[in-house]
Amino acid sequence: MHYPTEALLKRSSLGQNRENLRQHNLSVILRLLHVSGLVPRSHLTGVTGLNRSTISDLIGELTDLGLTEENEALSAGSVGRPSLTVTVSKNVVAFAVNIEREAITVGVVSFNGRVLQRVRRASSETLEPKAAAKVAAEIITELRADLADEVLIAGIGVAVPGQVRVQDGVVREAAHLGWTEVPLATILTQVTGLPVRVDNNATNACIAERLFGASRGSSNSVFLYSSSGGIGGGVIANDQLLRGVSGYASELGHIQISSSKTEDFFGIPGTLEALVRRDDLLYAFHRDSATDEDLDDLILHNASTRVTKVIAQQVEALGRALGVLATVFNPETIVLSGFLGSIFKSNPDRLLNMVRENSIKPVTEALVVKVNELGSSAVLIGGAELAFQAVLESPAGVALTRNRRTFE
Repeated sequence: MHYPTEALLKRSSLGQNRENLRQHNLSVILRLLHVSGLVPRSHLTGVTGLNRSTISDLIGELTDLGLTEENEALSAGSVGRPSLTVTVSKNVVAFAVNIEREAITVGVVSFNGRVLQRVRRASSETLEPKAAAKVAAEIITELRADLADEVLIAGIGVAVPGQVRVQDGVVREAAHLGWTEVPLATILTQVTGLPVRVDNNATNACIAERLFGASRGSSNSVFLYSSSGGIGGGVIANDQLLRGVSGYASELGHIQISSSKTEDFFGIPGTLEALVRRDDLLYAFHRDSATDEDLDDLILHNASTRVTKVIAQQVEALGRALGVLATVFNPETIVLSGFLGSIFKSNPDRLLNMVRENSIKPVTEALVVKVNELGSSAVLIGGAELAFQAVLESPAGVALTRNRRTFE
């Protein structure tokens, strides 16, 4: 069990025994429970610096709001009064929507970061924004019909392969989808009646891995997200997500690593995304499409000389890119998702050698390269975090939507 520790809190986020900071303290407690699962109430006093009475009052208020649950737990072999444990409520969920060129996937995600249900609806053509929103809304309606009436819905979080203005959910450009200046949050809110937040798919997956996956506990990490929409990324620097002045930072797939004239989806030649392409692997395997799991199995059990050559070329290019990223960001961990993780597993020694050859020595001394832990669920879990964010920021100030299994 991962109980929250002081390392998860910034000095400014520690609880305070002042009534005018009650809302802040509610947020502190809820955030800790959100990422830590089942926690003894006594542990919260030590982590937050709040006294027992204050912790009791805060937990009581969060429980009344429907956000937390409290239970008694008696350890094996122990005697005496059972200890009280606290966790986030199982009745709080969010919908996560992942929009890709060939499919739209919608998931129901619990408040503790687990995908409870998912529906993937394939499309033979790239959908226009309103059509995509309609498909997502239809799936959400179907999923709501399976949820109990007492379920509380935080909202909808959407992942898009492109640049998103997160303040208002406008997709500035999604080259892979052919979308430009699309007010997606507004469109989806109009057809669902639920609050909607939108962000880049790689950013969503990066956040999920930071909270619940491979880079959990790492204050400085680089995440590379790969999908049919190309390669994106995310950077955690000193516990902060790197956003940039306009929010479009960490488009790591577009770093140039070669003089090759091959272009990526944005028309930039010689980039990581241009040289390490999922479509090239599918073509080598004579496949039109494949899930990440299918492609992983194909790569790891490959016996074709032609495919081996393609994989070797991608290992070399990926290694060069990781060397650059290691030099620029000096992370503790680099996490690889999707087919990038499969490429790494196919020849880890060669890839790590390429990283060392293409970076300055000091930055690789403590560097660990990992495959992501959440798999294809990462983008959905990260999408749900968008919806949960408002609740985490103001637990008593956000009205959740109570589910109705039949609604207009």
